[in-house]
Amino acid sequence: MTTNQRLAPLLQQYDWATERLLSRLAGPASDSGDGTPIEVPPMSDDEYLWEPVEGCWSVRRRSDGPGSGAAKLIGAGEWGRDAAPRSPWPPPVTTIAWRLDHLTETLLGRASHLGGDRSFDRAAYESSPDAAGAVERFREAAAVWRTALLGVDEADYDRLGLSTYPYGSDADEVFLSNVWWQNQEILHHGGEIGLLRDLYVRLGR
Repeated sequence: MTTNQRLAPLLQQYDWATERLLSRLAGPASDSGDGTPIEVPPMSDDEYLWEPVEGCWSVRRRSDGPGSGAAKLIGAGEWGRDAAPRSPWPPPVTTIAWRLDHLTETLLGRASHLGGDRSFDRAAYESSPDAAGAVERFREAAAVWRTALLGVDEADYDRLGLSTYPYGSDADEVFLSNVWWQNQEILHHGGEIGLLRDLYVRLGR
């Protein structure tokens, strides 16, 4: 299938961002930026949940309740992600677990509300308590979103509300804006995750 020229650069950016993040999380190597591969150890569970400062938001056991400044734990199951009706200011520092779980949830949710059955409900989403499971779930969610993108007809690119994802401004945006926004989510949270991995090696052990 030929990718439409309007979608192609965004899809190329998306592929680069997801692959860069996955290599930074799971290894065995990642591009240093100049083409030189750098060895990357797989992320441990301790690193996944590491809280570098007091008051971090994270993914945590539901029985322990939400963290400092959070009002609830998003989702279902034994573990959930810290959240509040309105995020506090300044924003809390968040763990790798929080950032990766947030990305996975938005990818799955947006895919469901764009090209899926539109049944995704954040209240039923289950967070991953371990690093390996979280990385694999992100990998799967990234593939699901990519498939949804390729399923959109070019004639719908400029139609408002093509995505009905209820946890953002998607319904008020055109398709390519939805794609751009999800890309920047991966780019900026991916950068934050990379920095946290660097800090963990030096401070967290």
